[in-house]
Amino acid sequence: MTSTFPNISISTERLVLRPLDEDDVPALTEMMNDEQVGAWTSVPQPYTESDARTWITGIAPAERAEGRGIVFAVTEFLTQRLVGMVHLQNTDWRVRASEIAYVIAPWARGEGYATEAALAIAQWLFHDQKFERLELRTAADNTASQQVAQKIGCISEGVLRNAWIARARTENGGWADVRTDVIVWSLLPEDLAGVSEQLADTGGFTSFNDWN
Repeated sequence: MTSTFPNISISTERLVLRPLDEDDVPALTEMMNDEQVGAWTSVPQPYTESDARTWITGIAPAERAEGRGIVFAVTEFLTQRLVGMVHLQNTDWRVRASEIAYVIAPWARGEGYATEAALAIAQWLFHDQKFERLELRTAADNTASQQVAQKIGCISEGVLRNAWIARARTENGGWADVRTDVIVWSLLPEDLAGVSEQLADTGGFTSFNDWN
């Protein structure tokens, strides 16, 4: 029988991480059309409300039901506004390991939300779900995401050469594929010791991730 994550919400001092719902369609669409999200992820560009609705009502629930991972909407506790998304994916239940990916809305960057959300997920995964490894992959030039990885205590394990395709704007306003190296990071339960939930953060998003 396939193991699955519980369909729950997680609260921090400033955030609520909860399942996505259809009310999130407009905010998710706006967030995924951001220039940097387009550059560092594989989401369709332009990203439409139809794409968002398919993700929210079909793909994300299937991730959890099939045991492959879980998707959380990241919202501000006070305003309930969507500030980002966290995705656990490529989950191995025998090894008790999963890979984390995150996106932060452009207006919410620099507030520490990526670090706060990622740290909350890591604590929940290790303490409540008894996992033993969390993995994170970032494009070599995605320094914002790398800073988040370092702030939650991740250890860099090495570089996968030529392992990912990022995107860059062309002169005519389109997108061009750019092959890049990928840095592999890991976090183990013992790495969380001494990591503060109040760490500063520049925001960011993972690159090695399929948000389609």
